[in-house]
Amino acid sequence: MSSGSDADDWEGKYASEDDENFTDFNTKFAQQSIKAEKPAVKIVDGSSSKSDKRIVPHLDISDNPGEVFVTRFSPDGGLLAAGCGDGAVRVFHTETGRLSYNLNVTSANGLPTTAIAFRPTTGASKTRNVLLAVNSDGSVQHWHVTSGRCLHEIRDENNPLLTVDYNPDGSKFATAGRDSSIRIYDEATKTEISTMKGGMMSTQKPLDVSLGHSNRVFSLKFCPFDDNFVVSGGWDNTVQIWDTRVDMAVRSFYGPHICGDAVDVKDGMVLTGSWRQDHQLQLWDFGTGKLIEEVQWGAKGTKTDCMLYCAKFSPDASLIAGGGSGKNEAKIFDRNNNYAAVGTVAGLSRGVYSLDFNHNGSKFVVAGGDATIRLFNIEKRTEA
Repeated sequence: MSSGSDADDWEGKYASEDDENFTDFNTKFAQQSIKAEKPAVKIVDGSSSKSDKRIVPHLDISDNPGEVFVTRFSPDGGLLAAGCGDGAVRVFHTETGRLSYNLNVTSANGLPTTAIAFRPTTGASKTRNVLLAVNSDGSVQHWHVTSGRCLHEIRDENNPLLTVDYNPDGSKFATAGRDSSIRIYDEATKTEISTMKGGMMSTQKPLDVSLGHSNRVFSLKFCPFDDNFVVSGGWDNTVQIWDTRVDMAVRSFYGPHICGDAVDVKDGMVLTGSWRQDHQLQLWDFGTGKLIEEVQWGAKGTKTDCMLYCAKFSPDASLIAGGGSGKNEAKIFDRNNNYAAVGTVAGLSRGVYSLDFNHNGSKFVVAGGDATIRLFNIEKRTEA
């Protein structure tokens, strides 16, 4: 466990505790009230690397009342939604940073909104700007962003929820959290289709890897190239691949310690970000579960103080990003140029809990414990 600013990180406080001692999780979340701070944030350019891209500050949104647990761009990139520690979802205009919509403020229960997802616009529904938000009180809420109306609410009683995702066409969504199960819902009827649980032993090596989770699930993603599959990761140091046709995990691999939104899937690869001091950012083969690439966060062969809460592919998978606590920073790497560093957002006073790319990879957002949302442009590097 790191000292200093780590003590204030939402997950880092408890990452070393046994699950049975992890009591009153949501109450401890709710008691944290953090004022927006303005540390001497640095943008460390990767100009010495081989990447032809760079990150350039666009704007900061610093008037949030507390921690920001999750951020998501809308499908067209025009809006940016933030799930906050007070339970509210605040939606900002991407170009100006103006607060455009405030969801769940009057009914906010003081517990954090832990995950959000915009419904894809490729589906049959004519209603646009629908956002799905899950809370650590177990609620699943459908919001129509531009009207500010809550369209529907589901309650998963006694199960603090930590992650949510839509399948590519928006016809289904999945949730997971403390009870280690993956629940699949029909978007049209808002009814539960299946619950996928663990408990089966794997025939893979090592043989002690079980199919299905045995602890909290912090991240899940529908597979974009075959949405029969859901990929998830959590506290039990496994990544599970679930087949919704048979309602069970069909493959798993051991290693990543997932403590936030740190699993992503693109182009036959699984990206993981682990909350630990080495082997943080890794790429795995979706089909075999074999490690493809170990992305070096710091100097090769050394441990670093940055332990990751979040990891993300850019839309075309040419870039990968991670962010976390300890060193309190976020980095972007260029897959097309031998994982060269594009840039680093450093000097933050608290951990990075969330990052995201917009629809075409031209913008990037970093947010977390210091309550400030930072937007960046990703640009082509020009020769001096």
